[in-house]
This record gives sequence, structure tokens and C-alpha cells, in this order.
Amino acid sequence: MSDIILKNIVKRFDKFTIAVNNLSLEIHDGDFVTLLGPSGCGKTTILRMIAGLEQPTNGEIYIDGKIVFSSIKKIDVPPEKRNVGFIFQNYALWPHMTVYKNIAFGLENMKWKRSRVEERVKELLKMLHLEGFEDRYPSELSGGQQQRVAIARMLAANPKILLMDEPMSNLDRKLRMEMRMELKNLHLQTHSTFVYVTHDQLEAMTMSTKISLIKSGLLQQFGSPLEIYCEPANIFVADFVGSPSINLIRFSGENVNLDEIALSSSEMRLIFTPITGGVAISKGAKLVLGIRPENISISNDGLIKGKVYSSLPSGMETVVCIIIGSVKLNCVLFGRIDYKAGKPVAISFKDDDYPLFDEETGERIALGKLETV
Repeated sequence: MSDIILKNIVKRFDKFTIAVNNLSLEIHDGDFVTLLGPSGCGKTTILRMIAGLEQPTNGEIYIDGKIVFSSIKKIDVPPEKRNVGFIFQNYALWPHMTVYKNIAFGLENMKWKRSRVEERVKELLKMLHLEGFEDRYPSELSGGQQQRVAIARMLAANPKILLMDEPMSNLDRKLRMEMRMELKNLHLQTHSTFVYVTHDQLEAMTMSTKISLIKSGLLQQFGSPLEIYCEPANIFVADFVGSPSINLIRFSGENVNLDEIALSSSEMRLIFTPITGGVAISKGAKLVLGIRPENISISNDGLIKGKVYSSLPSGMETVVCIIIGSVKLNCVLFGRIDYKAGKPVAISFKDDDYPLFDEETGERIALGKLETV
């Protein structure tokens, strides 16, 4: 079992700077967990603490059922004894060594037999499509090839936990897409536990089994990509995940008809029906409704009128920005279509579950259905 358990982890860099604030997290054997959040939120610090490259101020870390750090018990197992592999952002390949030597270096230091080293390196060269490159130096490789060498080196000693710190930040968009597929396939092949740091929500959504979304050192939500996307815990989570971003519309709310909430603004009036039962709110409560762009339709039957502000066709889909009074809404329409700026349009909302938030706290109040009135 290659579980990772973080208990009440705190990391301070001085008396006033808290990089990680009371983080508790359980990463199960075989998970692909992404630590996601804006730059400076503490993602890399968490990864380095798991690896043993950074010491927490307080808390405990368990790997494979064994305690590797405890501030109370004064335990701090060194990195080389934690059985984890680490890929840095810049790959950290030895420039004077060939691909073969870069992969074999760690195994030779561990006193593996030469025949066993050769067998393992050949196996990794084949797995990561590097056959024929074994005699090249890092400077003679593309960015994607260098990344695969770094992965091969990390996998060489069969670590059960693989830690990756933004390994694709130096790659172009096309290559990033290819490497996302390669990493996801590699996770399935190795059955290892992956912990991956990124600020790119598309990487997190497409590769992870679970996402840990962090803001200013605080865990905001931990769950599957679809749970994070469809059931955001707060406004920050809703706004951070999704491209184009979710539409966040401010309303004044009040309870009506037992279990329904009337949402009113100068631009529109909606009825929100919670899917889990009634929600008690005070009259005039300040609420924020989240509407994903793909849940807005442009149709002649729509009851809400507006006009096109801009249209961004990309072939497969078109992102249309619509102005309704003082509100701008982004919608995604699939297919090869385009709209002229200024064109009057009517919109409606698709049948789906929509998150409703308390504007003051930012926390989600409920998920529910929408009806235009």
C-alpha cells in the first residue's frame, strides 16, 4: 500500500508567513492526485514536505503506513529512505551524461548488478519511447524527450510514489497535450501513486483521479475532477476551475413556495429549486448563482433578452459573450457557428444542477434547478 497521509500540517517560513495552514489530506494507493492552485498558494511546499526536502513546522506525515515526519515525536526520515521519486520543474538532468547514463546513474549508486541495470534501462527506454536516444546528451533532446528521460530516471528504482512539480511548464501547448496522455497512460501501467503540482486547471481536470484545490495555504476542496467542477464548495473553487470561467451572477433572494428560492436582479428573475430539499434564507439575502458557459443556450424561445458583445469561433466550438443589462455572460456553443456583435439574442438555461453561493461567506448553499420567470 502506498498511501500518503498528512495530518494538521503547518509550514511557516517566519513568524508571520504561513505557507501551509493546518492541512490534512489522505492520498490513497494508486491515486493520481493533483495539487492545484494559483502561484504561491503552497503547492510545491506541500510536495517538498512529502518528499522530505522541506520540514513542516507542525504536523505528521505518513507514507505506506509508516510515520516519516512528526513534529511532536521528533521524527524526520530523510528523502532517500522515503521510497519516492521526484521530478523537478527543470528536469535536473546531468548535462555531461548520456540518456542511458542519466537513467542508470541512481541504480549504479545503489550497487545494482550491471546486467540488472542494463535490463531495467532498456525496459524504461522502451516504455517511454526513447529507444535510439540512449547515446544522446540532454542538450541534443527536445523538451518532451528530456521530460521522458526525467520520468525514466524517476521510475528506475521502482518507487511506489511519484512526485512531480510542474514538469510540463516548459513545453509548448501541443506537446503538453501529448505528455498529458503519456502521463495518464504511465499511471495506469505502473499502478503507482502520483502526486502532481500544477496551476493549470486543464492538466488537473484531464489527468487526475482527485484534485486538491488550495488557496493561500488552505485546502478549499478535495475530490474528483467532476465533483470539483459540478459541485464546487465555494466561489473560489467554482471560478478557478473551468474554461471559459463560470458565470457568477449576483441576486437578491427570498424563500417562496415552501422549498424554492426566488432570485431577483435588475436583469432577470429566476426560481431556484434545491435538489436536496429546502434551504432557509433571510429575505433580501445576497446570493451568487453559478452558471457554466455550456449550460446557456441561444434560442428564439428564450425569455431573457440580450445582445452579442463578442463571438470567438474556434472551429469545434464558439464562445459567445452576451450582454444583458449590466451583466456579461459567456456561453459555449458547439459547432461551426458565429454571431455578429450587436445582434439581439434570447437565452435559456439547460436542465442541469446549478450551484448557489452566499455572497458574504463565498460558501455554497445548495445545488438546484433553474426556472426563468
